[in-house]
Amino acid sequence: MTTAAVAMATATAQLRAAGVPDPARDARLLLAYAASVDAARVTLIAPEEIAPEICARYEQLIALRAVRVPVSHLVGERAFYGRGFKVSRDVLDPRPETESLIEAALSVPFGRLLDLGTGSGCILVTLLAERPNAIGVGLDLSEAACLQASANAVLHGVADRSDIQVSDWFCAAEGRFDLVVSNPPYLAQEEMHEIAPELALHEPAMALTDGADGLSVYRLIAEQAQGYLSAQGRVLVEIGWKQGAAVRAIFEAAGWGEVMILPDLDGRDRVICAKNPA
Repeated sequence: MTTAAVAMATATAQLRAAGVPDPARDARLLLAYAASVDAARVTLIAPEEIAPEICARYEQLIALRAVRVPVSHLVGERAFYGRGFKVSRDVLDPRPETESLIEAALSVPFGRLLDLGTGSGCILVTLLAERPNAIGVGLDLSEAACLQASANAVLHGVADRSDIQVSDWFCAAEGRFDLVVSNPPYLAQEEMHEIAPELALHEPAMALTDGADGLSVYRLIAEQAQGYLSAQGRVLVEIGWKQGAAVRAIFEAAGWGEVMILPDLDGRDRVICAKNPA
């Protein structure tokens, strides 16, 4: 029999040798999952021996993490804005940086919102959960992503206020919205060879890159979104931290009024906010 502490130390060393970032954290989270305990309690069980079936399950999880399968895919969910979202290789993992878009969206009231490229639904579902009187539409080209988003809408009790459909960007959108949000694919094709194995091997390429310069979806949104916004409506799009000036210029050239660059918690450019011209 092996104690939890020894198992975690062995797993941490294995993950470190495989080049996994923050191996101790992942070893702790995966042991908690294997043992069906809260991650905060792992230190409490450290001196205890773990059952052979838990040990075997843990070793399998660590082996998969060592070949860079994301922790979220191994445990089936990822935390975002205080909620757990079910994820899979069909959708982009919710990222902490995207919470900056959530904060910006919640800073102004809205009644009807449109989420373009909804993926896991983390943006749409979070905004509806935070604003119980709002309704929303989520569009994504991937049917698998729409199913994942629908499951998360059910999980967090907003399915009756959300309409999630397969669509190529605005194609299925109807009517006017107070808020249009999107975390589009913004990596240039030439950047794809630089990304971590977790992204390159286990997340959908169509959610990461437009296959061109990383700006094509911003051009599309800037050109078309005014036709779907209410008079006082806003567009909020997540951007790569080096794209602020370029994306702002795209919206300004398309005739938008106030166009602002908003930072994330690390002070990096992260969100473009654009309003209809007065």
